[in-house]
This record gives sequence, structure tokens and C-alpha cells, in this order.
Amino acid sequence: MQPFEYQRPQNAQEAVNGVDAAHAKFLAGGTNLIDLMKQQVELPTRLIDIKRLELAKIEEMPGGGLRLGALATNADTAGHTLVRQRYPMLAQAILAGASPQLRNMATNGGNLLQRTRCYYFYDPAYEHCNKRKPGSGCAAIEGFNRIHAILGTSTACIATHPSDMCVALAALGARVRVQGKGGERVIEFADFHRLPGRTPEIDTNLRADELILSIDLPAGPYAAHSAYVKVRDRASYAFALVSAAAALELDNGTIRSARLALGGVAHKPWRSDRAEAMLAGKPASQQSYVVAANAALEGAKPFEHNAFKVEMAKATIVRAFSLAAAGGDKA
Repeated sequence: MQPFEYQRPQNAQEAVNGVDAAHAKFLAGGTNLIDLMKQQVELPTRLIDIKRLELAKIEEMPGGGLRLGALATNADTAGHTLVRQRYPMLAQAILAGASPQLRNMATNGGNLLQRTRCYYFYDPAYEHCNKRKPGSGCAAIEGFNRIHAILGTSTACIATHPSDMCVALAALGARVRVQGKGGERVIEFADFHRLPGRTPEIDTNLRADELILSIDLPAGPYAAHSAYVKVRDRASYAFALVSAAAALELDNGTIRSARLALGGVAHKPWRSDRAEAMLAGKPASQQSYVVAANAALEGAKPFEHNAFKVEMAKATIVRAFSLAAAGGDKA
């Protein structure tokens, strides 16, 4: 591991002031960053330890929403009474990710900032990775790409976003509150993560000096009918091959509104506005879900080893909506 300077700020403003140094990184749970440092993928010259900042509260917001502190752990968030009551899909998604030990350490803000899932990115022995070395190429496109993206890819990168939590947050229309040297701002969750385009080395629209303060969840009508379904190679501690966060607002068997986001298929949590719009006003039926699933996968571009993801994603969507309609039983 490369030597680095260590700082422990007393407040958020002191923390953001500390990123004047090149390649400075905020350290919270460290469950992703430390692994990347050990593997020489991330090489920060300064670590700014924010674990002791007062950012771990989970509290109600005016109007019925919920504010999740950036430093609240994934475990505490999934187990919080108000999260389980108002946003059960989010609790399901968090519990589907990682192991209990990691959830006890990992923070909400850190979950948003996980680096991409790609064999070639995590192994510096592979020279051709545009995320580690811009302009070097993407080894995954012609390599083994079973776990890679089928939506929103570019000729520069086909990696996937690894988070389960973020898929649910995308479906719920969360907002991310951040602080930089110029003050606070709010980023819509749909705008927080980026598709690869020509700059896959840039994962988010967070500025270099900005610190995540909280994730704000709006009040919504989806608590009674939502579900998170994750398909993976083994039953625990595995990333999603495909996942779906689905939610329905029902009125006597008719869908008033719907939410859908997918994981394991794109460089960011993939919200399908088209599928949601197609469900509005339709009966809560298998046929409606199939039509929505087909719409969600329009434009999918599979590669040599991951073509199975197209039909797997469709089936996952149908199952997620079916579970949501039935009351959100766990998959």
C-alpha cells in the first residue's frame, strides 16, 4: 500500500477544506476504498477520516420523508423502524448486499461511492482499463464479460455498478445532499451516478471537494406494494447478475403509478421511466408486467458472455412486480 497522510477533521467544513491535496479521499467505513488501496487501484496521498462527524442520524423530514445520514451504517439503516415501515424495499435491498460484517461497517454515503464491478478494473495487471488509465481501452469488451453491462454502455466501458442499496434509492427517487467549499447543494439521485460515455473514469457528478451529508427519501405511496429481487450466483455475499426494485401504487387492482430500477445491467442504477409510464392505468397483472419488462430492456446490447442477462432481467422484473402487488414478500 502506498504511504499516505492521515487527517481527522472535527466538522464537515474542515473535511472539505482538507481535499486541497491531490488525490485526497474521504474515509468512512473503508469497505471498498481500503481493498482498492491494497490492490494499488486507488492511490490517495491523503485520507480524511470522517467517521466521527455528526452525520449518522436517521430522522424524519417535514412532509413524511426520511433523511438517512451519510455515516449511518447499512445495518442500522436496514434495521431502522421507519425505513422498514415506509421503505421496506430499501431494507430488503440493503440486506441482500454484502455480509452482516460488512453491513456493520459500510456507510450509506460510502455505498453510493462504490467503484465499479469489473475484473479488469480491479486487477492492475490488465493494462487496458479506461477507468484506471483513460485512453488505454476496455479489456472487457473483447474479454470475459459475463458480469458486465447490457444497457447504457459505451465503446470506452461496459462495467456495472455494484450496489444493491442504490437500485432501491433510484426507484424511490432519492436526493443526495452534499457540502463543498462553496456550500451545500442537492443532487437528484438520477443525476448522481454517470454512464460511462467517453469518461468512464468519472463515476459520479460529485465534485472533488464535496462530501455527502445525507440521502433524503421523499414521502411516497409505495410502502404497501414494493419488492427487491436479486439474482446471483450464490445465496449470500455475491453481487447481482440482475436485480430489480419494483413498486406499485394500486387502486382496486389498477396501477395508478409504478417505479422500476434495475441493478447489474448498467454502469449506474438503471431507472426505467418508459416501463413505469406503460404500467400507469393498467391492471396489476402478469401481462402488464411482461409488457413493462420488454419496454425496460429495449435497446439492450449484450456481449459475448452476458446475453443471458436480457431474458433474466425481464423475468426478474416480472417477479419483482408480482411480489410487490402481493404485498412485497421477500424474494
